[in-house]
Amino acid sequence: MAILQAKQAPLINVSAAPLIQARDVTVVYNGETALDRLTFTVQPGDQVAIIGPNGAGKSTLIKTLLGFIRPSSGAVNIAIPRERIGYVAQNEAVDWNYPVTVQDVVMMGCARRIGWFRPPRREHWDLVHAALERVGMADLRQRQIGELSGGQRRRAFIARALAQEAELLILDEPFSGVDASAQASLMDVLDQLNAGGLTILLSTHDLDLAFARFSKVMALRRHLIAFGDPRAVLTADTLAHIYGHRVMTWQDGQEVAVFVDEHHCENCPD
Repeated sequence: MAILQAKQAPLINVSAAPLIQARDVTVVYNGETALDRLTFTVQPGDQVAIIGPNGAGKSTLIKTLLGFIRPSSGAVNIAIPRERIGYVAQNEAVDWNYPVTVQDVVMMGCARRIGWFRPPRREHWDLVHAALERVGMADLRQRQIGELSGGQRRRAFIARALAQEAELLILDEPFSGVDASAQASLMDVLDQLNAGGLTILLSTHDLDLAFARFSKVMALRRHLIAFGDPRAVLTADTLAHIYGHRVMTWQDGQEVAVFVDEHHCENCPD
């Protein structure tokens, strides 16, 4: 049993213009609705966990926000240029045996500023080294990328996003395949970056993590079930709505104890 206690939401300037505005966003694949009329806003400085079972549309939503997928109807407006959005995929398309170092991977975040067929300048190396410092990877900058652990690889790709001077960081299941210690270390890095003003959206199956470490939670199952303060979102009714009979909940005041049976199987009921 996990006793979940909500993270205190940071003070956000509610008068600030939204960073992300989604209005009635619907995405249809081959006649099947993956997302159905999602409407929400994300403010600058938010730290948002996106939760839901397999097939709920979490990755589809992320790809839509990134512009990889166009909505079938509705619209997404993001108040910053696309090059200021950092993305850490669940499975990076990387040849881990290729002889590229950690700092080379992070330098890829500077590619737009460097330009085609030009070598990096001192200012670009300064950005790379500063990004690696921020994620605690400076001492591994010369390490071949394939020699890193799963958690270290995730931090290297976060550093790549920082090197591109991202204002919004979107991560798709970044804790998949990493152990508890690496997850805690990575989450500490994300907390520090968020405290410094970086807006973060992250999809996860870990309800304990979502409730304890994020200021906002988005509960998704093709529809937007709930979105806001974790204490308001992670209720017995909301969780039952998302997971159906695969969740058992006990609610007492502001605490919710949760067991989730997430088998990742194709025949699990929606």
